[in-house]
Amino acid sequence: MKQQVFPQMSATQLLIAIGIMCSIVVGSNILVQFPVNDWLTWGAITYPVAFLVADLLNRRFGPGAARRVAAFGFIAAVVVSFWVATPRIAIASGTAFLLAQLLDIGVFHRLRQQSWWRAPLLAGIAGATLDTFAFFTIAFAGTDMPWVTLLFGDLAVKLALNVLMLAPFRALMWNLARPA
Repeated sequence: MKQQVFPQMSATQLLIAIGIMCSIVVGSNILVQFPVNDWLTWGAITYPVAFLVADLLNRRFGPGAARRVAAFGFIAAVVVSFWVATPRIAIASGTAFLLAQLLDIGVFHRLRQQSWWRAPLLAGIAGATLDTFAFFTIAFAGTDMPWVTLLFGDLAVKLALNVLMLAPFRALMWNLARPA
């Protein structure tokens, strides 16, 4: 397989991408503390957008740029999350986020030459599954929170939203694919 050449991200593009990623993760860290019911938290509704951002960056700028944004987003999000959420949630979020983003980016890159929908769909499923299991286990195991039912409820919503994110991915990837 030949090496693909991707355009470089400008400093402005990098800062915007990091800002968006941090906003999603920090917002989701706050919202995951508030259950909607016995099987869903508000964070499950916002968090899947992080995979959309990573996949769009990966499509346009390649896996290296997506990993850079994930790394910077991870650092900034964990630091900010210590102020807006509990330390346990910040650690759980950071760990789950980084593992899931790296898996998503790797799967997406391996599938990027297939049908336009296959890479974001399968990468999102893999990333959301790893993220959800890692996050809920680290954040809530041993607490009074009904975390097992929340885990499966959140995962179901994240997987459904992953499918729905294909529409904005398709719409945005064409604009992002055009040379600057």
